[in-house]
Amino acid sequence: MRATFYERTGPARDVLQLGDLPDPVPGPGELRVKLQWSGVNPSDVKSRGGLRSPVMPFPRVTPHSDGMGIVDAVGPGVSDSRLGERVWLWNGAWARPAGTAAQFIAVPELQAVPLPPGMPGEAGACFGIPALTALHALLVDGGVAGKTVLIAGGAGAVGHYAVQFARRLGAKHIVATVSSAEKAELVRAAGADTVIDYKTENVAERVRQVTGGRGVDRVIEVDVVANAALNMEAVRPGGEWVVYGSGAVQFTLPFFALAARSPRIRLFIVYLLEEADRRRAIDTLNGFLAQGDLVHQIAARMPLERIVEAHELVESGRAIGNVVLSID
Repeated sequence: MRATFYERTGPARDVLQLGDLPDPVPGPGELRVKLQWSGVNPSDVKSRGGLRSPVMPFPRVTPHSDGMGIVDAVGPGVSDSRLGERVWLWNGAWARPAGTAAQFIAVPELQAVPLPPGMPGEAGACFGIPALTALHALLVDGGVAGKTVLIAGGAGAVGHYAVQFARRLGAKHIVATVSSAEKAELVRAAGADTVIDYKTENVAERVRQVTGGRGVDRVIEVDVVANAALNMEAVRPGGEWVVYGSGAVQFTLPFFALAARSPRIRLFIVYLLEEADRRRAIDTLNGFLAQGDLVHQIAARMPLERIVEAHELVESGRAIGNVVLSID
């Protein structure tokens, strides 16, 4: 099969290779998917670049955890009824050497979720990380119904879904930060009540204004290193601070300033969700998909051969939405 892989971490242009690898064979409890789309996420870029660890987890890695395709083979213990299903994938490359940047992938059956009829294939390549991250951040610890929520990076892959989901989950007031007028328009259309351009406005001051000085009930944070100080100002005393991303491996927080606010801090990565939490997120997503009105913001569609360009686009932060690769 045709696939992209790397054998050492580093810049995309230096380490990503396109070549032929053996077709995977599904083992017991697994099925094989003939891939049509592969999603490129910041975590994929960080892993390839060595931000998480410069040590390769396997001698060769085919990147990307998210993808969409057609089930074309099943292993022992998997029903033949799954053959021909259109599915989307989660954790394709998590703790495994073979991700979705290839023509085929074999995964445990549960990691291939049926895609609703009529749903564009490229949308399915955006669910595993962006959509499930947004949903878990909103659903955890009692959810956001009746709450004021601050979503950092509301035009990002996770943030744009989070704004839409927060509205559907009953949030009282949705505040989102953006970095341009173009992104502000996108986020307002997604359902945000207040949109703040953090490059031209004082975010903490605006949050105080729209919450009557109280602060938000929950912050959903994409980069704790960049925004920790802001988060401590924005969240109400005893509020909730949900963090799913960081721009650096390590960060520090000031104890006394933090203790004065006493927020409940929850950090998570979507790869390691508990089974019940993932099931809840998937079931909730399926319900929203059935309504047919979600916007799946695709910033760029590229062929697999342009994976280097795709990684560089995600790494640059210029993409407004998800970046996906088509696979023939």
